Amino acid sequence: MTDDRMALKGLLEKASDTELLAGMLGFVADRLMALDIDRLCGAEPHERSADRSNYRNGYRDRVWQTRAGTVDVHIPKLRKGSYFPEFLEPRRAAEKALTAVIQEAYVQGLSTRSVDDLVKAMGMTGISKSQVSRLCAQIDERVNAFLSRPLEGDWPYLWLDATYLKVRHNGRIISVATIIAVAVNREGRREVLGIAVMPSEAQAFWDEFLRSLADRGLRGVKLIIADDHRGLKAAANKVLGATIQRCRVHFMRNALACVANKGKPIVTAALRTAFDQDTLEASRAQWAKLIQAFQSRHPKLAELMARAEDDVLAYKTFPESHWRQIHSTNPLERLNKEIKRRTNVIGIFPNEAAITRLVGALMMEQNDEWAVTRRYMTLETVQQVCEDNSLDAAQIASI
Repeated sequence: MTDDRMALKGLLEKASDTELLAGMLGFVADRLMALDIDRLCGAEPHERSADRSNYRNGYRDRVWQTRAGTVDVHIPKLRKGSYFPEFLEPRRAAEKALTAVIQEAYVQGLSTRSVDDLVKAMGMTGISKSQVSRLCAQIDERVNAFLSRPLEGDWPYLWLDATYLKVRHNGRIISVATIIAVAVNREGRREVLGIAVMPSEAQAFWDEFLRSLADRGLRGVKLIIADDHRGLKAAANKVLGATIQRCRVHFMRNALACVANKGKPIVTAALRTAFDQDTLEASRAQWAKLIQAFQSRHPKLAELMARAEDDVLAYKTFPESHWRQIHSTNPLERLNKEIKRRTNVIGIFPNEAAITRLVGALMMEQNDEWAVTRRYMTLETVQQVCEDNSLDAAQIASI
């Protein structure tokens, strides 16, 4: 006790009122923890006792924010088990709440400066960019668990789309493709199956991504809806054995790029007459007429139509009630816009892991929203598509 009295006397003589109050609080906290440790160990420091059940193992420093100011406390560590003082438990709960707020602000697209302002508005002293990154790294565990979860059952429809984001790589700033995979299960509900950050959309990377989905249990894919990518078509045929539906919206853009501005309204209306047909056979017949009509004035358009016919009209071999959802990648457009909105705040990501963290967290959020909304497709029609592997185009279209 003599050393404690000397330390307290020195504090009384040298400290200001504020420092004195904070120092006294720290002094009392340290003594309370020392008494706690004596009780848990069954002996005082360096004491030989038959009742001893544990040993001290140093200290860890901690900052305690109190109404009297900032207090430095030294929390004892034990060789066996762990120790945390009861009077700091409310602080621990507050830290968890603050961490949750910061992580949610990050996912919602707030900049580091905005997060710092938010923390100050909550009465704290602020937070640095490195602290925000460290706290947000805790999101990784949840995101990785979500992106590696097993996939059960059949997934008849699979949408794939990419958005490009900037990232630092070996001292340079490059654009990388962030792929999103969304599918409908046999219950007619949508789920985000996974994401991947790839250097490009070459076949090797598509092959790797689709194999990773297959390894997690992706089965029963009948139709993949995506933009026109040779690499994707080859990988999809090899890994999943599925038909490719070329996004109708992207095709229309490619088609209109083949004609002059004054001819675009006419071409748009003409192509719609093929898409608006009630059956696949009628659409193919109208498609052939349009190719013949465009051959002389728009040869490039006619060539594109002939080359793309099977892929663009593939959706018509499936139930008519599904056509609106499966003819394009439009169901992913909202996701891509939300990703762009939140990633534009960051601008350039420090690494690919940071992209996976943010985009993965957004996809978790979207997946939760879909889980509580109504089915995307009716249960009966989706299950019929899943169960009957022998239907030809005309039979499927008549479901």
